[in-house]
Amino acid sequence: MNKFIKGLIGFSLRHPYVVFFITALVVVAGAVSFYYTPVEAYPDVTNTEVVIITQWPGRSAEEVERFISIPIETEMNSISRKTVIRSINLFGLSFIKIVFEDGTDNFNARMEAAQKLANVNLPDGVDPEVQPPTGPTGEIYRFTLTSKTKSATELKTLEDWVIEKNLKAVPGVGDVVSFGGKVKTYEVAVTPPLLAKYGLTALDVYQALQRANVNVGGDIVREGQQAFVVRGIGIVKNVADIEKIIIKNVNGVPVLVRNIANVQTSNLPQLGIVGRDDHDDVVEGIVLMRKGENPGAVLPLLEAKVDYLNTTVLPGDVKIKVFYDRTELNEHTLHTVGENVIMGITLVTIVLLIFLADWRTTVTVAMVIPLALLFAFILMRWKGMTANLLSIGAIDFGIIIDGAVVMVEGLFVMLAHWAEHEGMENFNKRAKLSKILHTGTEMGKSIFTSKLIIVTALIPIFSFQKVEGKLFSPLAFTLGFALLGALLLALTLVPVLSSILLRKNVRERHNPLIEFLNRNYAPLLDKVMGHPRRAMGGALIALLLGLGAFHFVGTEFLPHLNEGSIYVRASMPLSISLEDSYHFTKQFRQDFEQFPEVRGVISQTGRPNDGTDATGFFNQEFFVDLYPADQWKRDITKDQLIAEMQAKLAHYRGVDFNFSQPISDNVEEAVSGVKGSMAVKVYGDDLNFLDKKADEVYAQLNKVKGIEDLGIFRNLGQPELHITLDPDKMAQFGVDAADANAVIEMAIGGKAVSQVFEGERKFDLRLRYD
Repeated sequence: MNKFIKGLIGFSLRHPYVVFFITALVVVAGAVSFYYTPVEAYPDVTNTEVVIITQWPGRSAEEVERFISIPIETEMNSISRKTVIRSINLFGLSFIKIVFEDGTDNFNARMEAAQKLANVNLPDGVDPEVQPPTGPTGEIYRFTLTSKTKSATELKTLEDWVIEKNLKAVPGVGDVVSFGGKVKTYEVAVTPPLLAKYGLTALDVYQALQRANVNVGGDIVREGQQAFVVRGIGIVKNVADIEKIIIKNVNGVPVLVRNIANVQTSNLPQLGIVGRDDHDDVVEGIVLMRKGENPGAVLPLLEAKVDYLNTTVLPGDVKIKVFYDRTELNEHTLHTVGENVIMGITLVTIVLLIFLADWRTTVTVAMVIPLALLFAFILMRWKGMTANLLSIGAIDFGIIIDGAVVMVEGLFVMLAHWAEHEGMENFNKRAKLSKILHTGTEMGKSIFTSKLIIVTALIPIFSFQKVEGKLFSPLAFTLGFALLGALLLALTLVPVLSSILLRKNVRERHNPLIEFLNRNYAPLLDKVMGHPRRAMGGALIALLLGLGAFHFVGTEFLPHLNEGSIYVRASMPLSISLEDSYHFTKQFRQDFEQFPEVRGVISQTGRPNDGTDATGFFNQEFFVDLYPADQWKRDITKDQLIAEMQAKLAHYRGVDFNFSQPISDNVEEAVSGVKGSMAVKVYGDDLNFLDKKADEVYAQLNKVKGIEDLGIFRNLGQPELHITLDPDKMAQFGVDAADANAVIEMAIGGKAVSQVFEGERKFDLRLRYD
């Protein structure tokens, strides 16, 4: 190692311009790497995940689990590198999440899951979907649509067929989730007495609608020198076409759909409602960034696309109104990191100037900090890592520059001693470089050893796995890369700059502060060395006091980042309807808006139509947007504001409130599978027994000091109304079970028969009883 260090320093001294050129390359490559390295406010601590969503409208959670979730889970149990499979079964929805081992390639995991999904035998008409690869930190943009002239149905149609298509085309965007509004459908509402009058059943109407809405191909017909493709056009285009469909002929008279039904454009039953401030039933869009993308690069493209939609594409007074943009948080993160770096460099420079008392040595050492950070970004980019506030902000500049300080001070003292005893006239270039090489080699061995010790101390962090690995490993890698850069700079650039800058006027200056410290430290050291037992005893007492105090210091695994907003979750009784749940949602929204620190409130009740948020009508979520803290009129903290909100909501009995932040809420759910920072899971087969035990766990945890927002996620869901078929009665009337169940399905909930196309847009054609 001594030979390597000597050779490296010697090469640098002989070829200073090569060192400067490489340093310039590091600056350029580091700046480029910094620009392209994803910078996140919060690290993504989750492993690779594959989410499979299957919708089966009208089916109970029990049927969904039996016929969809269990077959899919059984097939996925053999997927490679799987660690756990979680599933949620709700009315009409199966939500399955497969978590893989750390380091599993996302593309390969999704491809294998899709291959296995093709082998699952599912009911007719059921189409499971593998969701795009987005992580818990992927929600980067939220907006609502505003218009004084368009209905909720028209806005929802624009969201689904215009806005989503454009936003998904933005590089880095993985998905766009639409929440709220009303989904347009074409509805055939049959009248039972009219069916009886013509001797028809709902199945007759269903089959007639299916037969009438189809195109066919008739091959190719040649006419002269041209060939024509033959097509039979039979698809319906509007309400009038549907009304003219023939169901059957009765005594030579056709019975049309309009004779027995009311045909109109309508809406699917709503599964969720979004409100914003004093506006009810608005349409919300949530943009999800693809896992591993750089939000700093995606957001400008996304904002440009939104501006384009607002100014060019959207009709009339329809506008996209943003209420959550990760840009602000990212800029705040970058500002904080930059502020810390500048402040660190400034403080280090001041301290060096005070203690070294020479501007040349100070500049030489101070240059190491930004260069080492740029070097670290090069390696981070090469390794495919992301940067975050925790990994960059925790770098200790003192550790980075200690090698450069040792090197430059050693060279300075050597040159000053040589100038004092040999004379300035002997400061020829060859002799000086020889002295610098000799002293630098001696200093280099100590510097290398010290850096090696520090990196060795980081080895346990490099070995972390799962959540702790994703949280702290970037910090260790970033610090390790910066230390490597600082070591190389201390052995190359620092000796070169010292040989150039320290040409004359090299003499040690006696700093008054250093002299004062030396005068007072020397007697103290003599006393300590004279009483070693007392010194060791005092150190032992300090150690014991520190260990004792550690017990009373609070600890937390995931650090809290102030995201500038509050995310509140309210859990209502499970059997509540959507309309009644939203009645309370409006009250809660008004309560939040009464606080002067609140800029706006957006509420979500229920779930989106695409099933991406697996929950029910009982679930309410509130995005409470806050003014910047420096604009608050009252002198309170965010924690105090949350406490005031909790006190205001305390009179709502039977409602559990949980306060978090948008990113934190998603991360906590991704880590544990539930919305909360800590969860106790109770396993078993009897849901009633599990529900009882959950109440007992709740009672015990409620006694623990410091626990807040305690709640229960229950397995028992909405009550059901069962219609049990009587075989004897069916035999009496000549009706089989399939026909009876089909009537129940169509008559009460409505059933999709086919689809109606309006250009590129398509809407369900549904049949139900009026």
